[in-house]
Amino acid sequence: MGSYSRSLQTVLGAPGVRGKRVTALSKDGFTDFIQSIVTKKQDVKDPFYVLDLGEVVSLMDKWTRSLPTVRPFYAVKCNPEPALLGALAALGSNFDCASRAEIESVLALGVSPDRIVYANPCKAESHLKYAASVGVNLTTFDSRDEVDKIRKWHPKCVLLIRVKAPDDSGARCPLGPKYGALPEEVTPLLQAAQAARLNVTGVSFHIGSGATHSRAYRGAIAAAKSVFEAASRLGMPRMRVLNIGGGFTAGSQFGEAASAVNSALQAYFPNEPGLTVIAEPGRFFAESAFTLATNIIGKRVRGELREYWINDGIYGSMNCILYDHATITCTPFACTSNRANPTCRGARTYRSTVFGPTCDALDTVLTGHLLPELEVSDWLVFPKMGAYTAAAGSNFNGFSTSAISTHLAYSNPC
Repeated sequence: MGSYSRSLQTVLGAPGVRGKRVTALSKDGFTDFIQSIVTKKQDVKDPFYVLDLGEVVSLMDKWTRSLPTVRPFYAVKCNPEPALLGALAALGSNFDCASRAEIESVLALGVSPDRIVYANPCKAESHLKYAASVGVNLTTFDSRDEVDKIRKWHPKCVLLIRVKAPDDSGARCPLGPKYGALPEEVTPLLQAAQAARLNVTGVSFHIGSGATHSRAYRGAIAAAKSVFEAASRLGMPRMRVLNIGGGFTAGSQFGEAASAVNSALQAYFPNEPGLTVIAEPGRFFAESAFTLATNIIGKRVRGELREYWINDGIYGSMNCILYDHATITCTPFACTSNRANPTCRGARTYRSTVFGPTCDALDTVLTGHLLPELEVSDWLVFPKMGAYTAAAGSNFNGFSTSAISTHLAYSNPC
């Protein structure tokens, strides 16, 4: 049995997956799988997700091969779907949690608390007390007030000082304006932790979500090295953890990012005894593993323009357009109006607008998109919809994002 097959069997038995129906996909069977689902939705044509667990296995293999010395702590906020969390846990991933609810969701899968980093530099007291009560003993900080809070409510917690990455200008969502100690703040913060008798075991940074400039990792790792040296000058115990955050995408830029990280680690931490390097990938594991299918619930023709309404939108899964600065695309699935050619290959296309279901004009998903002639009850299928989509959706206007179901499947890369 190959490594992929062994990993897949492990995933199929994971909490969050075990006991659920998981469909095997043939090499070109994704369209058939979508067809089988929508055929059963004759009366209630709700939107739905498909999670490809085979893609998750392949992504973990890619991470392990490309960044063998970096332990992934999946960022739960990106997509907390239990089947994804369970699959990642079974494959050996750890977890980056930012709240009590996220910690609870991971612990509920049987994950040990020592596999969680509470990676929120500013925590509510009640959440911090909860982390202490369940044994989540690694967290981040970037302010003196946080030191005081941790000393009072979780003094056994081990700390990572979160520093501002020197360059997050290439990120889709920069985080520097909100988090990270400035260079001149590092020594005073280390001294404050020292005075509070707290153990600062390492450094954390984040070059921003959806980073496009891989060189940013080198600058941030260099900055982290200077913090290690500052701690040493203060007589603090040797730092042992470097958290390089997230920013990774699963596309062509990942190889470049991995190369930049490996090169920088070799340059700045070539002989660091006992160093543990961790990261907080979110979209790397989630984005391409999920596909969203939406139903066309309305149509209007204005000359050559086609306007469609679908049953998910900006206030639902497509909030990623606003908050994650995502560029999305879709393919038609005309299973109602064109059963002989549901993917509409070769059909004439029209300039089209796609609206979400709410009564807000802001709820516009696509404009000027070329689509074939479609009808009410046909479907639009959106790939790469796993990152910061359903996780940040709302119930605005009575359309519940949390009610969108997820179907499990697995593809085989061979």
